Amino acid sequence: MSTTTINTQKVNFNVFRFNADEDYLPYYEDYSMDVTSEEVVLDILNRIKWDHDGSFSYRRSCRHGICGTCAIKVNGRVTLACKESMTDMIEVFGNDLVIEPLSKKRAIKDLIIDKADFWEKHEQVTPYLDTEIDENPTAENIVTPAQADTLDEADLCIQCGACHYACPVVEISDAFMGPAAFAAAYRFEADVRDGNESRLTDVNQMGSGVWDCVKCFECADACPKEINPIEKIGKLHNMLFQSGKAESNIATRHAVGFEKSIRKNGVLDEGSLVLYSELAGVVKHVPVALKMFSKGKIVPPWGIIKSDNLDEIQKLVKSSSTAKF
Repeated sequence: MSTTTINTQKVNFNVFRFNADEDYLPYYEDYSMDVTSEEVVLDILNRIKWDHDGSFSYRRSCRHGICGTCAIKVNGRVTLACKESMTDMIEVFGNDLVIEPLSKKRAIKDLIIDKADFWEKHEQVTPYLDTEIDENPTAENIVTPAQADTLDEADLCIQCGACHYACPVVEISDAFMGPAAFAAAYRFEADVRDGNESRLTDVNQMGSGVWDCVKCFECADACPKEINPIEKIGKLHNMLFQSGKAESNIATRHAVGFEKSIRKNGVLDEGSLVLYSELAGVVKHVPVALKMFSKGKIVPPWGIIKSDNLDEIQKLVKSSSTAKF
């Protein structure tokens, strides 16, 4: 009869603690525990509460990675506590782990945060099918498999807020809608049954909309369902160009300039891209440009060496372009 060996390791946990009703500033408490290879992060949270401090607070619900309730940060990385294996955490970060809420500035009680801003941003994109319906239909409203595929799994979002609070723009801008809201916007905008006429206009606003995404890919790394919100943001960009709603601004000119540079040279001409994108505002970048030039990071337009595979690249650009810039 075979037996299964359960490996155990000693792990030190530095845990964020804060009670908005009592504490002026947050603090951290240390807990040292023997962790088994079968445990997930949520097991550790439970053990801290049950065995060390009953006042320790966090959110949890389904324990199956489908509700998003237990999203937290471990060593700065957003994760679902019920889904993340402690063995994997130790392999990545070692035996000293810092456990924190999704957003420290929104903390209410330990790992529990106020997600009001998340739900407010979610509501701004009209996150439901908005269309005229026949209250007495005589036939089904058929959606073909091909039409359903255009949603690109955006409908799998569990609204955990992981991508939202991993986004650096959300952290500094109260107006920015955030990647979760944009994924929801794409999900319904791509649905053939939807008839909303204002959603694209809403996400097109400078300061709050998709053009303020900095393309850092943090949302893609954070998403526990692998929805890839930044891909949906890119598709919203294309929708805005296709619908004619995209206006001339730094962000849209940057997209156009990027495509033009690749089509022309097969490589990115960063100096010309900034010039094309910002026009008169380019003067403020001159000091940085000179430093980059001295280090060989940018070259003048006449010094650009075109790709040896330019013809192939141009064919790829033409075949992959779905919107007229």
